[in-house]
Amino acid sequence: MKREYPDHPIVGIGVVVLRPGPEVLLIRRGKPPNQGSWALPGGAQELGETAEAAARRELREETGLDVGPLHLAANVDSIHTDSAGRVRFHYTIIDFAAAWTGGDIAPGGDSTEAVWAPLDRLGEFALWSEAHRVIGIARRLLGC
Repeated sequence: MKREYPDHPIVGIGVVVLRPGPEVLLIRRGKPPNQGSWALPGGAQELGETAEAAARRELREETGLDVGPLHLAANVDSIHTDSAGRVRFHYTIIDFAAAWTGGDIAPGGDSTEAVWAPLDRLGEFALWSEAHRVIGIARRLLGC
């Protein structure tokens, strides 16, 4: 699958994991686009994989965590163009929400760090505005 300058949009998966505190699980991206930025855990869906299976796989790879029930939260379009206006990256992201059920985080896969971020200090992580929107939706879905 060609991620940079793709021929069609790529299905991405994100997971908002919330735990009492209240806190949300964030990872620092290890690859483009947005390498080095804080984001929700997630990645590309693989051929033959359901969206929920992709969410669980990506969460496990990037954070070492497993969660209970997943709830469909939102979809987000992430389109990045180059200076010539060509589409460099195009993801249609399906975001799920889940409550933390236990375990310690261990960054891996495409993430270089993973943290529990207090919801009242999210400004320190310079998240994309869509991440804030999806976190808000997940909070309402999970009653947090």
